[in-house]
Amino acid sequence: MAVAEHPGLTALLRPVRGRLLAAMLLQVLAALVGLLPLIAVAELAPLLLAGELDLERAGFWLLAGAGALLLRLLGLAAGLQITHLADSDLQRHLRQRIAAHLARVPLAWLEGQRHTAERVLLEDVGALHQLVAHLPNNLVAALVVPLASLIYLLTVSLPMTLVVLAPPLIALWRLRVMGTPAYRAERQRLGGAMGALSTATLNFVQSIAMVKSFGRVQRVQDEFFKAVEDFAAFFSSWVERWAGLGASVEVLLSPLLVLALVLLAGVPLVAVGVLQPLQLLPFALLGPALAAPVAALGHGADSLVQGRAAAQRISALLGTPVLAQPACSREPDGAVVNFESVDFSYPDGSQVLHGIDLCLQPGTLTALVGDSGAGKSTLATLLARFADVSAGAIRIGGVDLREMDSATLYRQVAFVFQEVRLLRASVLDNLRLSRPGASLAEVEAAARAAQIHDRICALPQGYHSQLEEGLALSGGEIQRLGIARAMLSRAPILVLDEATAASDPQSEAAIQQALSRLAQGRTVLVVAHRLSSIQDAEQIAVLQGGRLVECGQHQALLERQGVYAGLWAAEQLDAAALNGSRP
Repeated sequence: MAVAEHPGLTALLRPVRGRLLAAMLLQVLAALVGLLPLIAVAELAPLLLAGELDLERAGFWLLAGAGALLLRLLGLAAGLQITHLADSDLQRHLRQRIAAHLARVPLAWLEGQRHTAERVLLEDVGALHQLVAHLPNNLVAALVVPLASLIYLLTVSLPMTLVVLAPPLIALWRLRVMGTPAYRAERQRLGGAMGALSTATLNFVQSIAMVKSFGRVQRVQDEFFKAVEDFAAFFSSWVERWAGLGASVEVLLSPLLVLALVLLAGVPLVAVGVLQPLQLLPFALLGPALAAPVAALGHGADSLVQGRAAAQRISALLGTPVLAQPACSREPDGAVVNFESVDFSYPDGSQVLHGIDLCLQPGTLTALVGDSGAGKSTLATLLARFADVSAGAIRIGGVDLREMDSATLYRQVAFVFQEVRLLRASVLDNLRLSRPGASLAEVEAAARAAQIHDRICALPQGYHSQLEEGLALSGGEIQRLGIARAMLSRAPILVLDEATAASDPQSEAAIQQALSRLAQGRTVLVVAHRLSSIQDAEQIAVLQGGRLVECGQHQALLERQGVYAGLWAAEQLDAAALNGSRP
């Protein structure tokens, strides 16, 4: 497998970095000019109170203040426009990049990590919004305004400047805990608790319809309620531990506290003649601005932590190993399938298949049977290259699967599994997935062969009906749509993972007829859970513990009195017990 790039937050933001810098520059200018109206008030107030108003000077400050206010509003609007457009483009870019990457990862990984991929696409990409659209503007403004205010206030009075600096400095000292490993660990635990609650909620919603049919609603409800209670208990302890920090910082940074300090410290200084009364006005107006960086640090830190965590998960997904594609794809010569000393191990090192040698001839049906966990489905999915073999090779027409690109491989192999997935698109588009250029007549012919044409015609818009939540199809009907899709592909090799196992009895006969037509003239590999359904197979491969222990036709395997004969006897015994229990 090839290993993809593992970018960090900086790399993820690279496509919009130039626009973010431009927006930050606009924010610097907007923040600086935004101080002019306050400075104008501070400069005009002494003149107004002294009754010595200089109209020319007053007009200058009035025009400067009004012009600065207009420029500030324009700068803020332009900066936010730039960052929001950058955020929109970044989300589009990342979702397209993730989708392209997911198209290249092993399907076995995608099946096991579907919820992870969904979370990254639905939540984590969106979690970058605050980081991109708001945080740059807020942080720049929060740094520039206080710095400019501080410079101006120092020219008025050093003692009063120290007074208004005290609250943000104390708040900053209080917030130092946010940089500690303990706090970061707590934030990660909070994120994990929220993720666990989200997963429990999703499982509850997805499972409720199924378990109701078995009268097991209480169990699912109990599991969900426990997840809710666990999160509530954790969040309560979180609030008890950290709420005091947030409350104290909010008080220290409140404008009312700064104003109170200005009066408490300023009145005595005025009384002893150190300050003029009007010199308190700049501190009352600009003092609260000195607290802005600390407040932004608190809120921005949360956005930054969340953004970094989301970026880490996005990067991890983009770093998932992909199936290597050959520089030059080879075309197979025929539809003979050979498994040659095939081993397969999971990433954790646990070996599932050991030295499988098996040949599938065109026009024949090979059935894979064995106990649960024997490796049947794993071996079948390797033929569709859901993952790469750990050792050995799988060849189609003499060509190793790894020497074909995906398009070439899926022209050779079609598969129908127990769970058929359909797109939120029209029936026609779903059936044409394997052959987008297929004519309507060809699609209808495949649907008739799959015993599903009449049901499609009964839909509101026939083949153009949209497959959405409001359109109810039974499991058997969905299965037959999957069979029609595979039939339309014309692939010479067919992989079936017990396509009728989850079907209702009314649908099973129709599905079996459709599968019989689909298998005609093809190289067919079937994962069989009911031995009675594959008695006529040209070849039955028996797996046990990931090894091929027997191979032959039904009668010959029974006469051998080996593993297959034991499986057959157990199935017949179960069937007899079931028939005996019926009234």
